[in-house]
Amino acid sequence: MNETTTITEDLKLIVFQLVDKEYAIPVNQVRSIEKLEHITRVPKTPAYVKGVINLRGVVTPIIDLRSKFGLSASITTESTRVIIAGSEDKEVGLIVDAANDVLDVSKEAVEPPPEVVGVVEAEYIGGVVKKDRRLLILLHLDKILEAL
Repeated sequence: MNETTTITEDLKLIVFQLVDKEYAIPVNQVRSIEKLEHITRVPKTPAYVKGVINLRGVVTPIIDLRSKFGLSASITTESTRVIIAGSEDKEVGLIVDAANDVLDVSKEAVEPPPEVVGVVEAEYIGGVVKKDRRLLILLHLDKILEAL
C-alpha cells in the first residue's frame, strides 16, 4: 500500500501597515526591524528616498513606501518602524506605519494580484493572501529594489 505525502511549503511573512492596509514581505528578505532614528538627507534623490542611516556601521538608504506608492504623506508615530530588507546585493530600509506580526501561510494561499490593485503599481505586487479575515498585499521586494 503506497501512501503519498503531500508536503506544502509555508511562507513566513512579516506583516506591516501602510495607511489602512496590510502588506507583507517574506521574512527571509528581512534583516531587522528598527525604530525610526535620525535620517541624513541626500541631495538630488527622488522624493521617496528620505535619506540614509548608519545602522551598525552600514550606511543604508531609507525609502518611504507611502511616498513610493503615491499614498498620503507619512506621519511619524511611536508605531513607525523601518524594516531593513534586501536581496543579495541591495539592502534598504522601508519606512512603514507599523510592523504588525509574523504569519505562516501556505504557498497555495497566495493568489495572483487582482487586475485593479489601487494606487500601488501592479509590478510591485507579488500576490494577495487571505488569512482569516485579513487581506494581505504581498509585495515583490526585488521589483521595488530594482526601481531604486
